[in-house]
Amino acid sequence: MALHSGRACCRQYLLHLAHDNVDFRLPEIKALLSLRNQSFDTSETFIEKSPFWQLNGLSEDDIRSVMSRTVCGKSAFELWGHGRTTDELRRSLLAYPAESMAPYLQQNSTYKINVYTFNKTLEFKDRINKIDALDFLPFEGKVNLKDPEHIFCLLEDYGSDPNDIPEDPFHLYFGRWIADGQRELIRSHSVKKRHFIGNTSMDAGLSFIMANHARVKADDLVYDPFVGTGSLLVACSHFGAYVCGTDIDYNTIHGIGKASRKDQKWRGPDENIRANLRQYGNESLYVDVMVSDASKAVWRKNPLFDGIITDPPYGIRESTRRTGSNKDIIKPPEDFSGDNHVPVSMAYHLSDIFADLLNFAAHHLVLGGRLVYWLPIYRPEYCEEMVPLHPCLTLISNCEQTLSSHTSRRLITMEKTKEPEDSDTLVHLADPRFTSYHGHNSFREKYFSGLTKKNGSKATPRNED
Repeated sequence: MALHSGRACCRQYLLHLAHDNVDFRLPEIKALLSLRNQSFDTSETFIEKSPFWQLNGLSEDDIRSVMSRTVCGKSAFELWGHGRTTDELRRSLLAYPAESMAPYLQQNSTYKINVYTFNKTLEFKDRINKIDALDFLPFEGKVNLKDPEHIFCLLEDYGSDPNDIPEDPFHLYFGRWIADGQRELIRSHSVKKRHFIGNTSMDAGLSFIMANHARVKADDLVYDPFVGTGSLLVACSHFGAYVCGTDIDYNTIHGIGKASRKDQKWRGPDENIRANLRQYGNESLYVDVMVSDASKAVWRKNPLFDGIITDPPYGIRESTRRTGSNKDIIKPPEDFSGDNHVPVSMAYHLSDIFADLLNFAAHHLVLGGRLVYWLPIYRPEYCEEMVPLHPCLTLISNCEQTLSSHTSRRLITMEKTKEPEDSDTLVHLADPRFTSYHGHNSFREKYFSGLTKKNGSKATPRNED
């Protein structure tokens, strides 16, 4: 169980991850590592659903960079030793290079040791006993529990079944704390505290996860074609990106009409997306938003955006519509002299929404730019072939968030890997992988049908977010 072969440069790091949004963690960490041109290299015993991941081939600066952004990661450590038993942990720690430990164990330094247990609560005396059992390590500094120079942690994994907690841990880790993740962003940017919200404003944690999957960074230009109240713009601006968007809903864009808060009837004069960015000190990164139909081209077909991040409407709490009318195909009589009909709105099927979105991304993303969006799914019928594809976009990740026993939504991340060509139109026709899956169009009916069967009565739709 020796951790190293004696070379101080070959270090391992341990990530302690939050045990929520489990499906989103690996794509987030991979995306953040790729921002530093680093790959995800882990041990042969890697278990994706475990809250503890060992990473190889990285520097401490790489780890600090990841932790400065991740909302899935809780803490990171330089791993000094690990094992399935206390004896294995001890042997692993004794094999760790002394020269790598020395800078943090000097006589004039201060330190403390924490004990963290996953899926088990220990009494205080048991924690003290576990710390005392580490007395074979050559600590020479003084203990300082309030403000130590160095923090060390013993982490114990008792599995993930709360109904079957073992007496002894499945695995033990010991290491030097390096940095914490950005879990605080979930609280500080909570929609409950947001100045301007709507019926489906995106959860803060998921918004930051989407921004990380898209690898949003400072000075990027990010676009949301279904911008709503701008939750995704808020998250992207936090990482220094310039943000803009469009939406077909005039009232939402201009912050007028009925309020979404139950104790407020009408929106106030300063309830708008700009005010949301101002709330978090990022107004200077707000480009603008405008009323526009996502099915109608309003941009020149040039690569404009470093990222496109969006949550299209599913037809549950927000309608799927576009401008136009079925009457458009009816020509008026030649002698007609009345007023022209002004198109209002018509159905915008989900299959068309996703086809338009991918085509837009193919033309307007820069090479290497990413599209991140939510795809609603009826679980009993789901298969990977339902995920829309495009010849210019490579699928990077596909993560599920369960909404109910029969529905979920999948966070799809795609990267632009080639510029569109005229031949891509023929590829769409000839290759079945690029043919639109029209089964998405019945998602709304299946959603309510499933709720009705489950409750035995008329169901109330849950928040999509």
